[in-house]
Amino acid sequence: MDKVELLHGDGGKYTSQLIKEVFYNSYGNSILLEDLDSAVIKFQGEFMAFTTDSFIVKPIFFRGGDIGKLAICGTINDLTVSGAIPLYLSVGFIIEESFPISQLKNIALSMRNVCKETNVKIVTGDTKVVEKGSAEGIFINTSGVGIINGFKSKEIKDGDHILITGTIAEHGTAIAVDRYNLDVKGDIKSDCFPLCTLLSCLYKYKDKIKLMKDPTRGGIGEALNEIAIKSGLGVHLFESEIPIRKEVKWVNEMLGLDPLYLASEGRMLIVAENCVSKDIILDLKKTCNCNNASHIGVFTKECEFVYTENILGGKRILNPLDYHMLPRIC
Repeated sequence: MDKVELLHGDGGKYTSQLIKEVFYNSYGNSILLEDLDSAVIKFQGEFMAFTTDSFIVKPIFFRGGDIGKLAICGTINDLTVSGAIPLYLSVGFIIEESFPISQLKNIALSMRNVCKETNVKIVTGDTKVVEKGSAEGIFINTSGVGIINGFKSKEIKDGDHILITGTIAEHGTAIAVDRYNLDVKGDIKSDCFPLCTLLSCLYKYKDKIKLMKDPTRGGIGEALNEIAIKSGLGVHLFESEIPIRKEVKWVNEMLGLDPLYLASEGRMLIVAENCVSKDIILDLKKTCNCNNASHIGVFTKECEFVYTENILGGKRILNPLDYHMLPRIC
């Protein structure tokens, strides 16, 4: 491709190509090339995490949240899966002229509420206004820093377990329902949620946890492909153990979407040694928003790809996402 296409923003194969061929080649360094959700930086003997993200979700207000809540949770979660306690955020607004002040206040209130809940502070920011038709309402950029307390990514090995903290694909499904004005039954809403509350639960397992990741753009399918490529191992997923609500399955079947590639904005994938996976699941289920935590798969040296297996033994390969899914979900 000689032009940027929507495919480049879906979080899959073409996003990765764009980042590596343009940005890594232009200003790659040892920290950037670690290719993590947050940069891990050592400063005066302490390890800190630093991350940034931009949010262009459509629609701006959706069932279960809005662009403000999504921006704060998204940045908090990128810090959290790097093992960092989130501390401070910056917020940049690009606002289209004629955007209602009442809606801007509601967005700011959503952001404040998440910060208050998590004891994270917005300490700096920027505001720009552009001509009508230039930004489709509002875009938000957030950056964040946090202190890493004992968590460290480790080499993934054959037999390591894959856990998920709850039901998947609910954010992407909620966006699709609202964007296409679907009249559906059932309680479908975004799973947008700050994951930092889970760190205290996971701390005692820090030496056995290999990796944490939030499956946003591209869902668990793309996230696990990225991890598999880096580890040089395959992933065997147990289809019946992947927690998906019936309403979410039904909506995705109707729209022809694959929930394994749809974003979750309040879920965490955890790779851990098999000796602690049951205990982690039990502890997660005692915490907020993790009733459906589950052991969904295992890393294997028998292959170098990701696949699911159903209860009848049928297998399906989950390739890196290389087709157009659902743009503007975060």
